[in-house]
Amino acid sequence: MQTLKNVYRLGVKELWSLYRDPIMVFLILYIFTIAIYSAATAKPDTLHMAPIAVVDEDHSQLSNRIVSAFFPPKFNHPEALSINEIDRVMDTGRYTFVIDIPPNFQRDVLAGKKTEIQLNVDATRMSQAFSGNGYIQQIINEEINEFLKGYRAPTTLQVSIVNRTRFNPNLEESWFGAIMEIINNVTMLSIILTGAALIREREHGTIEHLLVMPVTPAEIMLAKVWSMSLVVIVSTLMSVYLVVRGALDIPIHGSINLFLLGALFHLFATTSMGIFLATLARSMPQFGMLVILFLLPLEILSGGMTPRESMPEIIQDVMLFAPTTHFVSLSQAILYRGAGFDAVWPQFIALAAIGSALFALALMRFRKTISLMA
Repeated sequence: MQTLKNVYRLGVKELWSLYRDPIMVFLILYIFTIAIYSAATAKPDTLHMAPIAVVDEDHSQLSNRIVSAFFPPKFNHPEALSINEIDRVMDTGRYTFVIDIPPNFQRDVLAGKKTEIQLNVDATRMSQAFSGNGYIQQIINEEINEFLKGYRAPTTLQVSIVNRTRFNPNLEESWFGAIMEIINNVTMLSIILTGAALIREREHGTIEHLLVMPVTPAEIMLAKVWSMSLVVIVSTLMSVYLVVRGALDIPIHGSINLFLLGALFHLFATTSMGIFLATLARSMPQFGMLVILFLLPLEILSGGMTPRESMPEIIQDVMLFAPTTHFVSLSQAILYRGAGFDAVWPQFIALAAIGSALFALALMRFRKTISLMA
C-alpha cells in the first residue's frame, strides 16, 4: 500500500511539473490538434491541383478537346505557352507537366499516320510526376479515341471487373493520414515526455531530493510511466473525438476503448524506452538526438507508412522486436477494419512482453545511474 501511495504522489508531482512547463503543454496541444489536421488534409502523396501547361501548335478541334480535358481537382486549369518557353518554365519549376501538341496533329490522326505528343515532366516532384504521368496518358488516349469514334461510349470488355473497396470506399487520403498521425504521435510524445521529465529533474537538481526520500527506483519509474501515459491517453482521446470525428468527420469502425487499451500497452513500452534513453543522455540536446535515431526507424519501418510485406525480410524480422510494429497492426485492425479482441490478442501479448523487457532494461540502467549520482 505504501508503494502505491509513493507511485501515486510521485506521479502527481510529474503532472504538476509538466503543467508548469508551457512549452511542453503547447507541444502536446499542437501535436494532437493542428498536426493531426494538417497531416490529414495536406494530401502529399496524391495528385491534387498539379500545375500543367500546354503548347498547342495545332489549334484544332482535337487539340482543344485535349486541353479542355484537364481540370481541377487533379490538375490546375492548363495555361497556354509558346514552344520557346518550355525549357525556361521547366528549369524554374513553375509547372510539373508541360504538354506539346505538334502542328498538323489532328490531320495526321485522321489520316492514320503515326504522330507523337511530347509530355515534359518535372521528376523532382516525385509523387505528382509518377501518378500524373499515367493520368495524362490515359486522358489523352481517351480523348483521341472518342474523337475518332465521334461519340463517347464506355469500352466493352470481355471480362468485367467489379471493384469493392472495403473500409475506405472513396479512397480518402485523410482517413488514413489522420489515424496514422495519431499513432505516430502517441509513440513520439510518450518517449519525449518521460525522457524529458527525467532529464528536467537532473538539470534542476530535484533528482537528488528523490535519492534521500524513502522511495525506490522502481517507484520513481512507475510514477513517470503512469503520469505521462495518462497525459498521452487523454490527448489521444481528445484528438479522436474533436479532430478525427469532429473537424475531419472521419468514421471509426472499431472500438475506441479497445484501441485505448492497446495504446496503454504500447505506452508501457515506449515510456520505458524514453526513460532508458534519458539515462544515456547527459543533457536535453543529447536526448533529442537519441530520440531522432530511435524514433525515425520506429515510425518508418513499423508498417504505418509502407506495408511490412514490401520490406526486406531481415527488416521485417528485426522490427518484430519493436513495439510500434504491433501497435500499428492492432490500431489499423481496430480503427480501420473494426476488429475485436479475438483478432488482435497476439499484438497485445507481444506489446506486454516487449514492454516488460524494456521496463526491466530501463530500470536496470536507471538504478545504475542513481547509484553513480549517489
